[in-house]
Amino acid sequence: MTVSPHTVSDLMTHTAVAVGSRASYKDIVELMDEWKVSALPVLVGEGRVIGVVSEADLLPKEENRPAATSAPGDPPPMDVGKADALYAEQLMSSPAVTVHADATIAEAARIMARRHVKRLPVVDGSGLLQGVVSRGDLLKVFLRSDEDIASEALGVLGGIEAAAGMGVQVSDGVVVLGGTLSDRSLVPLIARAVRAVEGVVDIRLDLRDRDGHDRAQGAWHAAGSAE
Repeated sequence: MTVSPHTVSDLMTHTAVAVGSRASYKDIVELMDEWKVSALPVLVGEGRVIGVVSEADLLPKEENRPAATSAPGDPPPMDVGKADALYAEQLMSSPAVTVHADATIAEAARIMARRHVKRLPVVDGSGLLQGVVSRGDLLKVFLRSDEDIASEALGVLGGIEAAAGMGVQVSDGVVVLGGTLSDRSLVPLIARAVRAVEGVVDIRLDLRDRDGHDRAQGAWHAAGSAE
């Protein structure tokens, strides 16, 4: 059975490409092209992250290039600073949006979504670079086999006394919880507990209470509430 990744350190790229604060514009572009990445951490000293330079930071130089028809009285570029910048320290976005290696995968995903970034430098308590985690890295949890997900979900249910009579089936990451459940009020708790298993795409319930009555509830989504 494959061990489930639980933290950013389990998925991140440990050998991360980065640049110094005085890296030139052209060196940055060449590194991005060579390593096929859209952003680079900017480091000082022994590897402390002070910012990130991304494709978006580099584009103003091209976006603000004068057209052949430009006249002296035309409006100035929207981002003159970055259009004229030559070095990483002038181009970077700072402070850097980072994540710690012991953060959960869900925490990293929320940071990316809220801050609208595709890659996060992973730092230690001193701000030193440990690696980089990308959106693609976070999605690797959904490559887990159905067998691995089912095994871990069964382990989760084993820790809930009222769920002892329940079984698990998994198909393409969708978990179906079946069997008997004596206390209907525990359904949200059980659904949330299984939802926390990495690789779970959705949860469906096919439950019966002890007298055999059908208690099927359809799909359960991220909020853990019935449809």
